Amino acid sequence: MLITQRLQNVLHNINTAISRRNSDFLTGHQVKLVAVTKNHPVPTIEQAINAGISSVGENRIQEALSKHAMLDQALEWHLIGHLQTNKVKQAIPLFTMIHSVDSERLAIEINRVAQKLNKVQQILLQINVAGEETKFGLPSSKTFELAKIISTLTNVKLCGLMTIAPFYDNAESTRPIFREMYHLYQELAALNLPNTDIKWLSMGMTNDYAVAIEEGANLVRIGTAIFGNREY
Repeated sequence: MLITQRLQNVLHNINTAISRRNSDFLTGHQVKLVAVTKNHPVPTIEQAINAGISSVGENRIQEALSKHAMLDQALEWHLIGHLQTNKVKQAIPLFTMIHSVDSERLAIEINRVAQKLNKVQQILLQINVAGEETKFGLPSSKTFELAKIISTLTNVKLCGLMTIAPFYDNAESTRPIFREMYHLYQELAALNLPNTDIKWLSMGMTNDYAVAIEEGANLVRIGTAIFGNREY
């Protein structure tokens, strides 16, 4: 199947999921699509751009840097993979938003580098709602503590939350996790912390994005459903 057709299918599924919501969410009625381009070559990504993709997500700094040099500079770049503090200097100039902040140390380093570059870096807190030992992310119980610290940093803008749900054969099994994330998002927004702009709830990937949207996601990160299986 062509990327254009796959993308049309994804957009249709997104709109269908929005229509199935049974309540109004703070996250609104539109969903931002970030196309996950990990391990996909530049010509393939260019096909997606020509089909209408304007935001891409990468897991690794080096891969993103090499692709960025060859692609349309108007693209919005999202870092969705784990970020080590020693890679922050490379990440800040490139990424519009970093989805994977999960420690005070990392937030402070992002602020330090962004300040030198005269940039306010948009970030999301990555929350490990399911408590999986194999995944990065902040425990739910630490969310507000870290958010309050970040709200004091001048060159970091906290814009919401991100999570990666466990992979289940039946996507319905993710629903309680996404529901808990939305409630956490609600509580964070209600704090009205200074120097924050809580507007993004990033959750949902190829296997479970429809359920995530039904439970309040307004940003989904989709790779396989657009590009097919990755090239290794």
